[in-house]
Amino acid sequence: MTLPDYLTGPLAPVPDEVDAHDLPVTGALPPELTGRYVRNGPNPRPGEDPGHWFGGHGMLHGVRLRDGRAEWYRNRWVRTSKFTEGAPFVGETGVDRAAVSANTHVIRHSGRILALVENGFPYEVTPELETVGPCDFGGRLATAMTAHPKQDPLTGDLHFFGYGFFPPYLTYHRLSAGGELVESREIEVPGSTMMHDFAVTEHHLVWLDLPVVFDLGRGGMPYDWEDGYGARIGVTPRAGGRTRWFDIDPCYVFHVGNAWEDAHGRIVLNAARYTPGAFTSLWGRISGSPDPARQAAAAGEAVLHRWTIDPETGAVKEEPLDDRGVEFPTFNEDLLGRESRYLYTVGHDAVVKYDQRDGAARTRRTGGDTGEAVFVPAEGGTGEDEGWLLSVVTSGDSSELLVLDARDLSDVASVRLPRRVPAGFHGSWLAEE
Repeated sequence: MTLPDYLTGPLAPVPDEVDAHDLPVTGALPPELTGRYVRNGPNPRPGEDPGHWFGGHGMLHGVRLRDGRAEWYRNRWVRTSKFTEGAPFVGETGVDRAAVSANTHVIRHSGRILALVENGFPYEVTPELETVGPCDFGGRLATAMTAHPKQDPLTGDLHFFGYGFFPPYLTYHRLSAGGELVESREIEVPGSTMMHDFAVTEHHLVWLDLPVVFDLGRGGMPYDWEDGYGARIGVTPRAGGRTRWFDIDPCYVFHVGNAWEDAHGRIVLNAARYTPGAFTSLWGRISGSPDPARQAAAAGEAVLHRWTIDPETGAVKEEPLDDRGVEFPTFNEDLLGRESRYLYTVGHDAVVKYDQRDGAARTRRTGGDTGEAVFVPAEGGTGEDEGWLLSVVTSGDSSELLVLDARDLSDVASVRLPRRVPAGFHGSWLAEE
């Protein structure tokens, strides 16, 4: 039997949970990197076929760094009710938002570490990656929670949204710095789309309402491309008010970089953009049903793209910023919502740093499948790119936690992990509190 792509090669799951201590380090880990790097991703149990790469149970991979040493590695499945009991997401009583995979991201807010997936509630875990349970913020959260919340670096508020299959299709939420859900409001959209990410500027929320639409008759992951839906960007005042929509060329975006308002009040948004053909090529492969006629469509790759929206005139300027295939844009999140110069992305076997001021790009080949490069600012640093990039790189049956100098992508250190880590999604650096 031929296994689908999402169960083989770099995506192949690992069969168990392990612990290892005193990991080998090449180079010198900066003593400032004291905390935990944790990454999330799909990992079905042995013999399971979830029907889509996105459907596997969440597995956290963690590395504990302290005082220049790599103290431990451990991996743990997130023990959701779907994992432990086989609880159905949709049952006789409706949607169970705790019956999810929690497989996409992991963040910390107000002392809680949360494993996230966009179709349900987050799951709280301990610093040792053991599952505490689902979190609905004291019963106040009545929708799903995106896997890409945005924390305002000035207020500490966490901005996020939930989308659903039925109205309200899109709801905006805000958590206070203390972790209390203090605001929820509907954002009107015409249908249920797979809205994976969004952006926050100093004064606005920026939405991507794109033509990957819920299809009740579709098996597996119930979304697919629909030409007739159209594509648009929405802009909502953070303080409240009407959402304005701006038509754009058809595309799909999983991940945005930063967004900000320029000196003329225009909104600048950078993101990894898929053409319709590139998206359907990628979607077919990770759904286990590739369409040979679509496989030549840029091999399913996204490229870095910019939209500049003028709320005064309604004009939208679209421009590609590069032609190489990249994903998972990251940046110094101390500048979230404000103009930033540097953006970090990854290709198949490389980290690419973009200077958004002059368009220059620097590439560092890694020699393996390269995970999202998480930026960690240097304590007391004065430059935007003073800090490190942390990425899990896998080559064959071995993986390492690679630490690069974010200024020039030079090697700082690497931690050899005790096992292969499958390609996954997103992670965070959780500094010692």
